[in-house]
Amino acid sequence: MSCPLTPKSRRGWLLLAALPLLIAAMSVAALPIKTAIEQEHQKAAAAGYAQNLSQAFRNAAKEVQPSVVLIKANATVPVKWKGDGMQPRGRSMERWYGEMPFRGLPDIPELKRFFEKMPEMPQIPNQPEMGVGSGVIIDESGVVLTNNHVVDGRNDVTVRLSDGREFKAEEVKSDPATDLAVIRIKGADDLTPAKLGNSDGVEIGDWVLALGHPFGLEGTVTAGIVSAKGRSIGIPNRAAFIQTDAAINPGNSGGPLVNLKGEVIGINTAISSRNGGNQGVGFAIPVNMAKWVSQELIGHGSVRRAQLGVMIQAVTPDLAEQFGLESPEGVLVADVMPDTPAAKAGLKAGDVILEYAGHAVSTPHEVQAAVERSGIGESHAVVVMRDGKRMSLEVTPREAPADVENAGQGFPGSGEHQPSRFEKLGLEVETLTPEVAEHLNVKADHGVVITDVRSGGPADEAGLAAGMVIVQADRKPLNSVGDLSKILDNVKDGVLLLVRSEQGSRFVVLDIGD
Repeated sequence: MSCPLTPKSRRGWLLLAALPLLIAAMSVAALPIKTAIEQEHQKAAAAGYAQNLSQAFRNAAKEVQPSVVLIKANATVPVKWKGDGMQPRGRSMERWYGEMPFRGLPDIPELKRFFEKMPEMPQIPNQPEMGVGSGVIIDESGVVLTNNHVVDGRNDVTVRLSDGREFKAEEVKSDPATDLAVIRIKGADDLTPAKLGNSDGVEIGDWVLALGHPFGLEGTVTAGIVSAKGRSIGIPNRAAFIQTDAAINPGNSGGPLVNLKGEVIGINTAISSRNGGNQGVGFAIPVNMAKWVSQELIGHGSVRRAQLGVMIQAVTPDLAEQFGLESPEGVLVADVMPDTPAAKAGLKAGDVILEYAGHAVSTPHEVQAAVERSGIGESHAVVVMRDGKRMSLEVTPREAPADVENAGQGFPGSGEHQPSRFEKLGLEVETLTPEVAEHLNVKADHGVVITDVRSGGPADEAGLAAGMVIVQADRKPLNSVGDLSKILDNVKDGVLLLVRSEQGSRFVVLDIGD
């Protein structure tokens, strides 16, 4: 039996039914207030983050600025590479570029314009030319670290401190191979050396500051991030640069690149630019390299480098497959020079170096840097992969002789044999003779010499060129064109070649195709 609803009870039921709607309406009404409060909190948090970052920038700059110096250097004779925007008078950039001491730079327009070019001024005969660069104090006794190209070929070097005092350089020692130099000044009290950090700990994305005197504007600080590591750009030939988008301009050369702790992690060296100004691509020499070089220059007057006596190259996926590696790893030994530490230790061409002195290596530059800095006359462990097996050897590096720059020569052919063509490969070869080997300045007493390579063919794509000597194919020595022909007849996919040139030896995988 149901009870009829009275007016009072009906009102109660209506209120209960409307309650969810009332609550929702109240929530919607409160939403703008809540959103506004959250937005204010977010704004305050963002402002706090920005303020903290600004404070970190200020602290880092304040920490390092007393250590940054301006370097002025006169030259009464033309210098090989003046850098920092000073283009030699009356000569084209193309010609100047070809005369740089670090010739061999890839033919890329952007890289041809390192530190070019300030507006030319009328040249007065025998008028000294002024170069301006930067440097950083690394020892309170008066040692300043800078780039070699800031002082190369110059005299009357003056160092201006951040407080305005100026001192003549008492001594300048440089290492062109790394484009680094140290300057010693005397009589300067209260010097503040910069803190040198650890460039091996730098990561892509880290905030950095570049300090120096771009265009002669003293005390300039710019900010950016580490854009890349281990950049090889051809100059100098031993540096693996830190790349940054912090503005680096002519005059910044030799100044410090620092982290937000105020520690120097690099020495600003070069820019890549179409017009001579900053375009967001700058390069700094890692400070760990600079530490070692400066210690050598201070202690010995020159840089002593250790040497194994091997030619090395990167391991590509194709080479990894040929040498039985699961993936590209380590560094491949392309050749071992006779009567060298490597030969005495038992290293062989085809070995893949995985570790040197307890440190894993994965690029030729890492091997070169590790070997050069290792103790001369001291024994070091080398872990290699040989025929699919890991093995450890002991090697004792010796001091390397000074580098010798050899000019390349063309290849005329021996004229004694009719060259043999491998049309499918786009390759023409003939048997090597002692006369041709001597002319090419190639250390080989057997093999076949490449006389021609068809553009766009498999040999061309593999990087082969006229004048190279193929000494091995499929890990077998070649004594004639016939040896090469027999090996190629039995190969279906690709063949591993060991080639030599004036620059050294390297392995190449030549794709045979169908």
